[in-house]
Amino acid sequence: MMNHYETVFILTPVLSDDQTKETVAKFTKVLKDNGAEILNEEAWGLKKMAYAIDKKSTGFYNLVEFKAEPEVIATLETAYRRDEKVIRFMTVKLDKYASAYAEKRRNKLAKKEEA
Repeated sequence: MMNHYETVFILTPVLSDDQTKETVAKFTKVLKDNGAEILNEEAWGLKKMAYAIDKKSTGFYNLVEFKAEPEVIATLETAYRRDEKVIRFMTVKLDKYASAYAEKRRNKLAKKEEA
């Protein structure tokens, strides 16, 4: 049974643009290798955090929305923990209302990019 998930992770602010893209690609590859279907990827860019983590007050925020088996989450979060570029991460399972909202948001973003 494939569930709908959303994961947000914060990367250290000292990375270059290429390093950030490589790291995001690495995590999406972990998902794909474990049978997940990537629905949406968003790079929110460099943002100020509410409080400093490891003496860093900013970080590169990224969101990945995907469908996967529940066992994939443990593999993904292990990959996050092993990578020193990741400051924080959170993965949540979306219920039917959150899934509908996420789909609306995706469609809205797609329309905005077309214009």
